[in-house]
Amino acid sequence: MPGPPRGCPNPLFTRWLQEWRDQAAERGRVRTQRAYERALSSLRKYPLPLRSGREARILQYFGERICRQLDEQLEKHRGAQDAAGGTDLQAPASSWTGQEDGLPSCKGASIADFPARWPPSCSDKPEQQLKEKRHGSRQRGRRYAPTQRSAAYAVLLALYQDSMSSHSKGYLTKLELQRAAQPLCDKSFTLVDPGNKNNAWSAVSTLIRKELVLKTNIPARYSLTEAGLALAQELAGLRAPNGQEPNFPAAEIREELLLSEEDSRDGHVPDRPGSVEPGSEPPMPQFTLQPGQFDIILCVDIIETTGGPASRKQDLVDELQRNHVPFSIRKLHVGDFLWVAREKAAPAPGEPRRCTARELVLDYVVERKRMPDLCSSIVDGRFREQKFRLRQCGISHPIYLVEDLNSAQHLSLPEKTLQQAITNTQVVDGFFVKRTRDIRESAAYLTLMTRHLAALYGDKRLVSCTKEELDQERPLQAGDGSCRLLTFPEFNQGAVKNKAQTVSEVFARQLLQISGISGDKAAAILERYKTPASLLAAYAACQTPRDQEQLLSSIKCGKLQRNLGPALSKTVAQLYCTQGPLP
Repeated sequence: MPGPPRGCPNPLFTRWLQEWRDQAAERGRVRTQRAYERALSSLRKYPLPLRSGREARILQYFGERICRQLDEQLEKHRGAQDAAGGTDLQAPASSWTGQEDGLPSCKGASIADFPARWPPSCSDKPEQQLKEKRHGSRQRGRRYAPTQRSAAYAVLLALYQDSMSSHSKGYLTKLELQRAAQPLCDKSFTLVDPGNKNNAWSAVSTLIRKELVLKTNIPARYSLTEAGLALAQELAGLRAPNGQEPNFPAAEIREELLLSEEDSRDGHVPDRPGSVEPGSEPPMPQFTLQPGQFDIILCVDIIETTGGPASRKQDLVDELQRNHVPFSIRKLHVGDFLWVAREKAAPAPGEPRRCTARELVLDYVVERKRMPDLCSSIVDGRFREQKFRLRQCGISHPIYLVEDLNSAQHLSLPEKTLQQAITNTQVVDGFFVKRTRDIRESAAYLTLMTRHLAALYGDKRLVSCTKEELDQERPLQAGDGSCRLLTFPEFNQGAVKNKAQTVSEVFARQLLQISGISGDKAAAILERYKTPASLLAAYAACQTPRDQEQLLSSIKCGKLQRNLGPALSKTVAQLYCTQGPLP
């Protein structure tokens, strides 16, 4: 095998990557081979020397796994140099000139030019030696080990149990990890304790910082590092703290999964070993809340209680408390108010006590708009986008609560324009619009809605389901008196505004920018053409420009199933078919 080219600034890294690439090729591991090949190509273009694998993280295609491999190989290389009684210098001697404070000059040097103990240990100084003598033994004896049923303990065991499953994808998403870890932890991964800003999920940041958990991709995917795997095995009782490494047959598969993750960050979707076919993966476990086992709680977005005029925010809280409304303040990613059915703290006879109450989101959500808010959202374009997100969040009864109707004369938009926007929201978009005069009347409406929903759902059997299942079957089931509802974590996580979007979601946002395209109309177009590529293919199949202009005119929209119409159809066709700027 030819070695690194002459004058290569990082000959050792180049040689090791070549060796690992060739070994992967011999074993038939195509994905792994490609990951090393891409990293090697990136390294060859880098003109400066690197001192460690961690420094290589700045280069393209160098993920956490490859950088860690380089550092581990570098430690072995230095150990071999120490055993041989010297340093294998591969660069010209001139690169070692100009030393200051015992440090070699970096000019023209490669990773092999540095001594085996690089950077030099601070313990060479007498005062540091004395400090280590006093405190070093105690610090070296410390070892991170989370306590039983702590958040970190639950996360490590949940990831380990998933890695051992035959259905494992090699990672868990945030929502999947929260679900898997919750039964193993005494704190909630979604709810914040009173007087505390954090919940159990904050432990994940600690595990990432300690390099026990690896976070990749957007949306985030979580998996165990090798150190995290070893610690999780100890927590699971499968490995003694000072015992030998167990025979873990999935080690090579895990390596390929982690390397493949680096591919996926660059836009490639690898074929993951052990993954299952779509639809064959077992569904997440469901739970049911029987009548009498839950309370109806109003959830208030934290923005409604903090920021802005403090007196107005506190007025809302005071009114809800005065009306004896059970409410919970939390971060909502869509809407300002919604209701959840919260499992009662006391378990039913024969059932184990749970550390946190489970919650299901009822089929109603409220977006509150004061007139100044409505005006600004219309001006900056947020109004239409918010309505579309409310339509797509999985709740079929969105409500607009419009407040301060008498302040329209003080706004930048004419009152007639604002009233027309409110009417269109109700008539065209199909939202229920409730108008109130002030915050006290708004609190009274929320109070009545809370009591109404408590009566409406009180005798229902509430069954948890996924958003995919909810899209197939509406929540209220008249036959058996049951309701299919989303869990609060799944609802709120799915409504994150800045999450990574699918092509269809981006396509919907494009359509919403067209004047005259409402949320219902965009959804109707998406139902027939999921992506811009499918729409462009349909336009390409048209015989004449006239056919292109009329392609979408007969699409049925909204509850009344009216045609999209020739005018909007022509506008969309001009946008997607016109070469160059629009006339």
